[in-house]
Amino acid sequence: MENKNDLSEGSIRKKMLLFAIPIFVGQVFQQLYNTIDSLIVGRYLGNKALAAVSSSGSLIFMMVGFFNGVAMGAGVIIAKEFGAKNYKKMRRVIHTDVAFGLIAGILLTIVGIFGTPAILRWMNTPAEVMPQSIQYFRIYFCGSVFSILYNIFVGILQAVGDSRHPLYYLIASSITNVILDFVFVGVLGYGVGAAALATIMAQFISALLCFLRLLRENPEYRLNIKEIGFDRESLAGIVRFGLPSGVQNSVIAFANLVVQSNINSFGANAMAGCGAYFRLEGFAFLPVTCFAQGLSTFVGQNLGAKKYDRVKQGVRFGVFCSMSLTEVIGIIFWIFAPTLIGMFTDSPDVIAYGVRQARIETLFYCMLALAHCIAGIMRGAGKATVPMFIMLGIWCVLRVTYITTVLHFIHRIEFVFSAYPLTWCISCVIFVLYYLKADWMHTFERLENDH
Repeated sequence: MENKNDLSEGSIRKKMLLFAIPIFVGQVFQQLYNTIDSLIVGRYLGNKALAAVSSSGSLIFMMVGFFNGVAMGAGVIIAKEFGAKNYKKMRRVIHTDVAFGLIAGILLTIVGIFGTPAILRWMNTPAEVMPQSIQYFRIYFCGSVFSILYNIFVGILQAVGDSRHPLYYLIASSITNVILDFVFVGVLGYGVGAAALATIMAQFISALLCFLRLLRENPEYRLNIKEIGFDRESLAGIVRFGLPSGVQNSVIAFANLVVQSNINSFGANAMAGCGAYFRLEGFAFLPVTCFAQGLSTFVGQNLGAKKYDRVKQGVRFGVFCSMSLTEVIGIIFWIFAPTLIGMFTDSPDVIAYGVRQARIETLFYCMLALAHCIAGIMRGAGKATVPMFIMLGIWCVLRVTYITTVLHFIHRIEFVFSAYPLTWCISCVIFVLYYLKADWMHTFERLENDH
């Protein structure tokens, strides 16, 4: 009987879509509750509170992204061992991964609580926004362990081909977050700290549901509390495959913090308008995220099963779907930008900033999708250092250099916005040249043999 979670068997298109669609729907719910969170804060607490909450993405991603990136290494190993049916080694990796998440969550909580004020000052956060920003971030990072463990648990389930149950748990978490946001902020009138508390409680629920699922999963990858601990070989493999992604996430997030600090220099209205835009931009990331994750798992499982032709067919299908869907979202966003940004605030100045950013960036979303898909393919093949160096060089060094240099001479926010499509396009050219330079009829075999 065909295993519905095994992506190395059956119809490529059907298996990839059945795996990717739940991730897509889950990301929709996650983005909806992030957006509604900002909507409630903006409408009930005002533009300063909206600026404090909406500018959180880059800082949170920098703090959490490193550990989640390292955990991706576990997903690559788990997917390959699952495809190869080497369940004993896979279980050691799973329990080491969970132990890593517990330690990482505790460390992140400490750093987030004590380091937030200094980081916000470095980001040029306006004085009128600073108290609410500190309050929001400190409370948010109190729940770091739930956020990291949730991502680790989801990574384990997705690595073995189960993207449906994480969807169910994310829906429950999203609904909980929206209800709590409305009650805490809209009804009881509490401040931005209550919005952060609602997020923590929702993350706890999603992490708990994933944990309970893993406790009663198939014996091959069932979680046993007594087995949680560090296996030296497994930890070395996780770090080897995941460290490049972790470094990539953190350094790119650091670069985005530099971008955010430049946005902050234009004042609270710019922070609020761009924050609203970034909330909406998250919807464009939905097909990017689901197919990039799907391609990583698909490539990993099929390399483990040594089905190389199947890998190449799945790669073509996944990249096409991601780029097409993302560009459609970008076109819709470009057309309806004033209306969409206007949902967050009535301030014409805030709306104007968000619309300007949308009109510069949205038509280039297909390039963003292509870059992430090729990066996902490389991670699934165990070559995470390739996208790491490309993205660090272009999305970090070049982006920051471009913005810093241009704003020194011309202090216009449009040049900050233009840095994104510029670096997306340049990285795509490099990715495609790298992808095409070799004989890809044999590349996946060589990638597998390298490890």
